[in-house]
Amino acid sequence: MSDYRLRLLQLVADTGSLAQAATAMGLSYRRAWGKVKELEANLGFSLVRSEVGGAGGGHTILTGEGQDLIEAYRRFGQRMDEALHTAYREELANLERRPEST
Repeated sequence: MSDYRLRLLQLVADTGSLAQAATAMGLSYRRAWGKVKELEANLGFSLVRSEVGGAGGGHTILTGEGQDLIEAYRRFGQRMDEALHTAYREELANLERRPEST
C-alpha cells in the first residue's frame, strides 16, 4: 500500500468511476485497473465492485473492505506522523540552532 494507491482508491470512492479516477491521476484506465487488481491479489480480497452499462454508463464503487483499507491506512499514516514528531523532539529538537547570547 502507498499514498499513491490510496489516492486512486479514494478517487474511485469520490467519483464512482475508475475511469475518472485514472484521468485525475494521469493514468490510463488499463494501468489504474492493473494497480487495483495488483492490490487485490496481494491483499486477498476485492477492493472495488464495477457495474457496466445502464443509461448513465457503468460505475465503480469500493467494497466494504476497500473502504476499511482506506480508513486503516489513514490511521496508520497519522500514527506514523505522530511517532516521527515524537522521535524528532526526543532526538533532534535540542540540537536546533538557538539564539546566541552575547
